[in-house]
Amino acid sequence: MTEAKGEPRRLVVLRHGQTVSNLKGIWQGHLDHELTDLGREQAAAAARAIASLRPTRIVTSDLSRAHDTALAVAAASGDLDVAVDERWREIHAGAWQGLTAAEVGEQYPLDAERLVSGEDFKRGGHGESLAELAQRVRPAIDELVDGMGPGETVVVATHGVTGRTVVAELVGLEQQTAWRVLGGFGNCHWAVVEQGRSGWRITQWNASAEGL
Repeated sequence: MTEAKGEPRRLVVLRHGQTVSNLKGIWQGHLDHELTDLGREQAAAAARAIASLRPTRIVTSDLSRAHDTALAVAAASGDLDVAVDERWREIHAGAWQGLTAAEVGEQYPLDAERLVSGEDFKRGGHGESLAELAQRVRPAIDELVDGMGPGETVVVATHGVTGRTVVAELVGLEQQTAWRVLGGFGNCHWAVVEQGRSGWRITQWNASAEGL
């Protein structure tokens, strides 16, 4: 394992590239949708930018939109290994999966209002709440961090809501507060979280490659 003395341990939390469902405003959740041609271009551009941070490992959701984004980063960073783990999946959106935001608003008006107000609840009736998502991803975070060497940079290729949840867990930010105060990730945008003497802190949020 490569060590960079004097440098902090660093996680790059990366959202996947564009899918057709992203274009149409559809809730994807655990549905498995592939990247568009633009999404692949976004992944390649993000990969080139992230390569400058000298990552040593990549972990990814098993959903193809995140996995394919991870493969682009791996290729740009010297053919790194990519570890696949379903715990990094997007929040399960229950009956909302496959519906547009407008359709959710029409069919589930009370839940749509609860979502806007920042209330935490199971998405789509039988999906996950933010608290349940955090509970699902926390062991994956702990295992990853426990295995990181001094000065190591690891990329987590994941999804919008999950990415924000991961960052909040690392820095100790309450999940509903994170939902309210942190903007969402754009496609192939990322956050950088570094570990200092006082713990983890956000050093970049919603960063992107030039032109994205």
